[in-house]
Amino acid sequence: MSGALDGQRVLVTGGGSGIGRAAALAYLGAGAQVTVVERSAAHAAELPDHERLEVVVADATEPEVLDAAVVQASGANGLDHLTCCVGVFDQYVSVRSLDADRLTAAAQEVWRLNVLSTLQAVRAAYPALARARGSVTLTLSESAFHPVGGGVLYGSSKWALRGAVAHLAVDLAPEVRVNGVAPGGTSGTRFGGLAALEQRATAATVEGRDERIAAGTLLGEAARAEDHAGAYLYLADRRAARLTTGTVINTDGGRRP
Repeated sequence: MSGALDGQRVLVTGGGSGIGRAAALAYLGAGAQVTVVERSAAHAAELPDHERLEVVVADATEPEVLDAAVVQASGANGLDHLTCCVGVFDQYVSVRSLDADRLTAAAQEVWRLNVLSTLQAVRAAYPALARARGSVTLTLSESAFHPVGGGVLYGSSKWALRGAVAHLAVDLAPEVRVNGVAPGGTSGTRFGGLAALEQRATAATVEGRDERIAAGTLLGEAARAEDHAGAYLYLADRRAARLTTGTVINTDGGRRP
């Protein structure tokens, strides 16, 4: 799909590692001018040095950061595409193991990072997207469809984003298309656990995770981050996906019944 995004301007929040990084590099490879907002300086430093890639080391959950990033990413005609990949994992925590205060703190953290940050990014980007008649892709999860891939806090946040795709597609029509990608479990992802629960491990460190992911798919494989990039590329392509909005593409290898 090289050249499919020639001349387009794309903003990716949380694009320094994992699926966000894979999407950002796919956009770059397809000819786009890409701006990535990434909180981790270490992850940002791992992105390639490229004339069409700008990296902002900042917290993409902060409204003022998002407002500035949209200005930086936009051209004279606006912004062609926004991809939202900011996320935090809950390490499969159960409400049975939490007291009321810890549940409140954990829930607020998950929903602020996974849901509110996405809505803030859309809010900030909408005027620039509307000028360009652009598009938005939200990052969901197989957890938005099945009770797998995380605990109830993570899962409920992804269900919320599934609803956001449907509602935003109506809210932003006809100027802006809104879609989502729902990846299955992915090998090597480094998004972290909840600070409120002092979870320091990343999703990739869960013992036996890759084997469990592969066993639960019809194709018998655990995905890599780049395996999801084609879905993001399709949805960002204003020609190929011209009439696609309110849709979620499941890149989960097929769920075993």
